[in-house]
Amino acid sequence: MATTNRCFRLSKRAIDALPASASKETEYTDTDVSGLKLVVTKQGHKSFLLRYTFQGRKRAMKLGNYPVLDVANARSKALEAKRLLLENTDPQAERDVLDSVPTLQDFCEREYIPYAEQHKRSSADDISKLKVHVYGRLGNLRLSEITNKDIEQYLSGVRKDANLAPATSNRHLALLSVIFNLAIRFELLEKNPCAQIKKLKENNQRDRFLSQDELSRLLTVMDDTNPETCEPNRITVAAVKLLLLTGTRREEALSAMWEDIDIEKKQWRLPQTKSGKKRFVQLNEAACALLRGIQPVEGSPFVFVNPRTKTRVNTPVKTFKRLMDKAQISNFKIHDLRHSFASMAVNSGATLYVVQHLLGHASPQTTQRYAHLQDKTLLAASENIASLMLTKQQA
Repeated sequence: MATTNRCFRLSKRAIDALPASASKETEYTDTDVSGLKLVVTKQGHKSFLLRYTFQGRKRAMKLGNYPVLDVANARSKALEAKRLLLENTDPQAERDVLDSVPTLQDFCEREYIPYAEQHKRSSADDISKLKVHVYGRLGNLRLSEITNKDIEQYLSGVRKDANLAPATSNRHLALLSVIFNLAIRFELLEKNPCAQIKKLKENNQRDRFLSQDELSRLLTVMDDTNPETCEPNRITVAAVKLLLLTGTRREEALSAMWEDIDIEKKQWRLPQTKSGKKRFVQLNEAACALLRGIQPVEGSPFVFVNPRTKTRVNTPVKTFKRLMDKAQISNFKIHDLRHSFASMAVNSGATLYVVQHLLGHASPQTTQRYAHLQDKTLLAASENIASLMLTKQQA
């Protein structure tokens, strides 16, 4: 084929044979679809273009770069654009509308994250999920391109790769659903691709408590101050120990502020809890001693502050893992410290009502999970009653 002929049936073989343009760019016309052009630049780059007339104005619309876009798909896109022209619709205007829809990552960075930071106490968890999991799988897709199937595949993939429990998978689904609902509110979308996806059945209740031997080993590791053997991140160790001593939630401890703590009265005010209400934590003497040993960082209102960055400690995960390894404790999570606190409270004779208020549960039903731990206490009480009866009978 002579390259001087600029009107021919476009094909891979013919396009690959075309040389770089001698001028700024050269156009070649396809004989199969009118208006479909191949543009070759001076650097040899090739792309498809559709030239058309709409309401008396001549227009041009880039379809895509070759070879990422092949000839067959270029013809298909050109024919779809010509179909819109028959309906008196400018195909480029239609595409401009689609192009105006942001990608999921752009929307989250510009709109959702600022919204979450203002309205959600769990915004830090949301940001972590987005950056660790969501952006890599869905971030580059435009909001309008994401389908129900994309969400299903995301959830399936992240469950497999991160070994997520059903409840955690459901939190990912809830986060995506909130994001898409916000996009609908901003009139960027008409429907939520998460709407028809069913949550997984949750059965995440763990009954993992520290045994007396494990507790002893953990306290030994946490109290170790030998520079050669101790955990170097002392402020995070203190945060972990406070969790153990008070049974509070991780975020409640990490967001503790000095203005809310009255060591003299042995009270710690939690201005906002999981239930959305404030409550007071009664500080035992061990917790008070721990807090007395922490030096406030100038300029920061928080109790647990990174001494190097002067910012609040956000997550104790790495330090916690090192503590568990040193104490030779396996299959134990940070939240299990709270379960251990409850277990010890029940086994020391505390009623479920007392445990409910120690943990700050809004409903007594939540505390019922610890009811079986009362068996030993109840048996001991029964034995005492029986012993008393038999003693009186013998007398």
